Amino acid sequence: MNKIFIVIEREFMTRIRKKSFILLTILMPLLFAGVVALPVLLSSIDNDETFTVALIDHTGKYAPLLKDSGKVHIVPVEELTPDVRSKESDYTAVIVISRDLSQDSTGATIYSHKEVPVDITQYFNSVIREDIRSARLATYNIPDIDRIIAASQVDYSVPTVKWTDDGTEKKSSYELAGVLGMVLTMLIYIFVLSYGGMVMQGVMEEKTNRIMEIMVSSVKPFQLMMGKIIGIALVGLAQFLIWGVLIMVIMVVAGTLAGGDMDTSQAMAMAGNMQGVPMPQSPQSELLQVIQGMNLGEIFIMFILYFIGGYLLYASFFAAIGASVNEQADSSQFMMPIVILMIFALYAGMFSIQNPDGPLALWCSYIPLTSPIVMMVRLPFGVPAWQLLLSLFLLYATAIAVVWLSAKIYRVGILMYGRKPTPRDLIRWIRFK
Repeated sequence: MNKIFIVIEREFMTRIRKKSFILLTILMPLLFAGVVALPVLLSSIDNDETFTVALIDHTGKYAPLLKDSGKVHIVPVEELTPDVRSKESDYTAVIVISRDLSQDSTGATIYSHKEVPVDITQYFNSVIREDIRSARLATYNIPDIDRIIAASQVDYSVPTVKWTDDGTEKKSSYELAGVLGMVLTMLIYIFVLSYGGMVMQGVMEEKTNRIMEIMVSSVKPFQLMMGKIIGIALVGLAQFLIWGVLIMVIMVVAGTLAGGDMDTSQAMAMAGNMQGVPMPQSPQSELLQVIQGMNLGEIFIMFILYFIGGYLLYASFFAAIGASVNEQADSSQFMMPIVILMIFALYAGMFSIQNPDGPLALWCSYIPLTSPIVMMVRLPFGVPAWQLLLSLFLLYATAIAVVWLSAKIYRVGILMYGRKPTPRDLIRWIRFK
């Protein structure tokens, strides 16, 4: 047992000291924050580019409606002359209206030498759509019909509340639970695949360099395999922990910077609350209440348990593959079925978001090869305790059995060179006493 700890320490210390590990551990949260914040910052930057558009209105009806907007400058033109059509003209596009669009929607066309900018089409469509709507409403001869229709437009979303076991009420959100489940599913998929592949790569490198022959002279193959699997798992858990702390720090700092300046609506809300006047909650506070309503502690514990179980299961497969082959190219035929299973589990999880208690999600959360990924989708929606216990029991029981089988392949395969093994060879290695 002491030798396993030695192998674990070697694998852990060797990998966390690598520059790639240090850089990835530090840069990944910053990259995550950048991916989230950069689109928001870019969307806030207003593009000051303007477009000059020639308008040829044969009906005379729409020229007064199409005024200059912030980005679109309309220039009325009598005819479509060669100068207007020229590529060297100052016009980005030419709008030709030949018929009344409320009677014939095909009576307008936008011409351009390049793809028409979306700002032009959106502006033109919005103006014409509103004019056609008003013209058609006028045919009903109902006084103030525009005001009646405007008053009938209601934006309503029913609040959802979840009852807990002790009878308390907590706000819930199906959409937020689905997003959280999808994020957890992707994390399990990416890290089980990447860290499992790290086990296979490490075994293959040591086998190719003939270091394995020296190591097995003092350490049993099973101890070597388990030490490598557990050591890399600890590397992954350490990276998870560091990422979690860094992401929380970044979120706190970002929230502090974002909340440093209080806008007018927030000040009015605080003033109203001080005077006892009920004020509507902001979307941020409602989102915070929904997040607090989730059992994040249980989700985090289950995430760790399923990550360990799924990693142990798939890392055993990868360790056996790494010990069986001599070259990277030979590993593809053995890895393909495993990767296909993981892709199937990922798609099963994605399609289970709409029905987390349906047959697909239910059965795939029991099958050990898919449960670590699919169960992550179901956790934010709430899973009965007996289903979690049954799923975890099946997962870890299967993982132990696969570890036992992989160890039998591993003890023979690490010393086999020069020939690519067949499935029959693998079966024979398992039967060796």
